[in-house]
Amino acid sequence: MNDTHAGNDLPLGRCLAAMVTPFGHDGSLDIDGAQKLTVHLVDSGCDGLVLSGTTGESPTTSDAEKESLVRSVVEAVGGRARVIAGVGTSDTAHTARAARAAERAGADGLLVVTPYYSRPQQEGVRRHLRTVADAVSLPVMLYDIPHRTGTRLSVETLHALAEHPRIVGVKDVSYDLAAAARVIAQTGLHYYCGADELNLPLLAIGAVGVVSTVANVAPARTRDVLDAHARGANAEALRLHQQLLPLVQAMMDDAPGTVTAKALLNDAGLPAGPVRLPLVDADQPLLDQLRSALQEAGCSR
Repeated sequence: MNDTHAGNDLPLGRCLAAMVTPFGHDGSLDIDGAQKLTVHLVDSGCDGLVLSGTTGESPTTSDAEKESLVRSVVEAVGGRARVIAGVGTSDTAHTARAARAAERAGADGLLVVTPYYSRPQQEGVRRHLRTVADAVSLPVMLYDIPHRTGTRLSVETLHALAEHPRIVGVKDVSYDLAAAARVIAQTGLHYYCGADELNLPLLAIGAVGVVSTVANVAPARTRDVLDAHARGANAEALRLHQQLLPLVQAMMDDAPGTVTAKALLNDAGLPAGPVRLPLVDADQPLLDQLRSALQEAGCSR
């Protein structure tokens, strides 16, 4: 086991929001809004923010916008939370350049997704991720989301990558608890749940935290589940987790989490703005459904 991964030190935080990227009404990047949302999320219990991930609409933001977003959020956080920059693309050289730009912009760590669309062999996946980790001095969280990328991070690949001194974590959206349990038990990788409906189950088998879309709109309640689990209050953790499940379902089942999170944030008067095409904003029936689910979860608007 790599000593970098041992112990209770969490270089990437514990309760991380997969933050939306606020846009203005004209679709431009809203830096002021991003800073205001950052402060709100950190004040509400998030000790980490993941920028330019799936929820952050990374496919439709430019490299310059991503770098500007990191700089502005780092400034707003003021050291009170970790800022993790999503830099993954399907191009290894491009990803390494983005990683170096995020480091220059002040990011505390990187989120690097498995290369998508080209569906490389596992050896290609390993080389891609090592190349990116070699390009920077920051801790790296791997992003395993095969239903979007088309390629899984195999158990064998995760074992191999765990030997890299800067690869310290995994955002797991594989929906494979058995495989995750094996990797957690056999490596020092810090696992973070990236599927809100599985937050508590993954914590129960050794995950250290979450990267949560729902935390955009229910940051305190998301943190409450983590805190209850950490202090061994299992019944309370289960009750809180179950209370959130209708909101999770409403946010994930009928539209992408980006669409639903932005709808609820806008409805609460928080900065979010529209989504960029090819996503489309929530219609009134969906917003009504989301409002009801938020109320059922015991979260005020």
